[in-house]
Amino acid sequence: MNMKNSSNEITSKNDIINYFQDGCKKVNQLNIGVEHEKFIFQKKSNQRANFQTISKIFDYLTKFGWKPIKEVDNIIALSRDEQKISLEPGNQIELSGAKYNSIHLTCNESYKFLSELNQACKILNLKMMSISYDPISLLKDVPKTPKPRYKIMTEEMPKNGKLSLEMMYQTCGTQINLDYTSEKNFIKKFKLSSFLVPLSVAIFANSPIKENKSTGYFSYRSKVWQHTSRAGLPRIFLEEMDFEKYTDMAINMPLLFILKDTKYVNATGNTFKDFMEGKIDILKNKKPTIQDFKNHLSTIFTEIRLKQYIEIRSLDTCEWDCHCGGPAFYMGLLYANLDEALEIVNKWSITDVLNAYAKAPKDGLNTVIHSKTLLEWGKIFLQLSKEGLQKRSIKNKGGSDESIFLRSIENILNNNETKAENSIKKFEKGNSLEFLYDKT
Repeated sequence: MNMKNSSNEITSKNDIINYFQDGCKKVNQLNIGVEHEKFIFQKKSNQRANFQTISKIFDYLTKFGWKPIKEVDNIIALSRDEQKISLEPGNQIELSGAKYNSIHLTCNESYKFLSELNQACKILNLKMMSISYDPISLLKDVPKTPKPRYKIMTEEMPKNGKLSLEMMYQTCGTQINLDYTSEKNFIKKFKLSSFLVPLSVAIFANSPIKENKSTGYFSYRSKVWQHTSRAGLPRIFLEEMDFEKYTDMAINMPLLFILKDTKYVNATGNTFKDFMEGKIDILKNKKPTIQDFKNHLSTIFTEIRLKQYIEIRSLDTCEWDCHCGGPAFYMGLLYANLDEALEIVNKWSITDVLNAYAKAPKDGLNTVIHSKTLLEWGKIFLQLSKEGLQKRSIKNKGGSDESIFLRSIENILNNNETKAENSIKKFEKGNSLEFLYDKT
């Protein structure tokens, strides 16, 4: 069966395992894709932009070659080549970038997008914020995006995670998408990415303020995601995950919705396995396609996720000068120093990692794993990443390799001060949040 045809019906879990297998790339085809989200506020009132305002931004961006994507007569996204601009539930704007073979190209893409978005904001009297939790708005005041699937999620998600709505409407993040060359290579990369989640949370912490008050957390976004339905860091992710184990986890997870005749249907109470077995009455017992499975995968909100590539989702977002640091850090490790990095985490216990994951949002770089703080581990992994990027030796026009993008992480670790700690200091000194808005 040719699984590359997304219209094919899924007849057994082997079809799904084959789908993941089809994601394997050749060593010379390894790419990186980065997705990142931003809050948009009205300049005068500091209120979050509503959908009507976002529509004006979208309209302005078409002058740069972006094409509208509609859903129920609303323009809910834009596309340009392999890039896409979409909306999160609270009108957070997200760029899903194209796949590139170097951080240089990824960063150029981000810089160009943010320049275009910045021009739109200036014209429309708006301002952007690159932080991972809205520090101003009350949840009840956040304007909603008119996407039917978000309506279903708003009803269902809080039933199994008390902070699910805060995740949907009040958070922004950065996601790094990386390739694998074989199932064995996937197992190694998924393990390393999962074991390093607490380190991600600590180094990239940038969400300490909620409703104009310090939360006591460096990454309040991470705390929220740890209390979100279908999210977190499942223990099984730290236990040598392979394609079949991931398939079993995914098909036994309850469905959130199904896309039926271009309409989103609430499918809670059924698992994807029920769908595969033709047990969903509302669909007249029809069986799913690979596209249905892809839709289901997008509703699994764990810190690490598998599609036909690995998604690393444990980083707070930040402004452009540090935005490329996380992707560079993981690229250096997963693509160029994988075995060396694995040798270290193989000595860590799963219990230690899960305990550190729970503590990292609040304790940050002081969190301990295997007798060292995350500050100490951060310096060790940063050096490995740097060596990896230098080995790759992919240079820009000025002759610099990709390790130049690690400078923001070097500053954090050398000064033992994260973006969050810097923000707390500024906030306590001036009692204002104006410094959090992106400089335009």
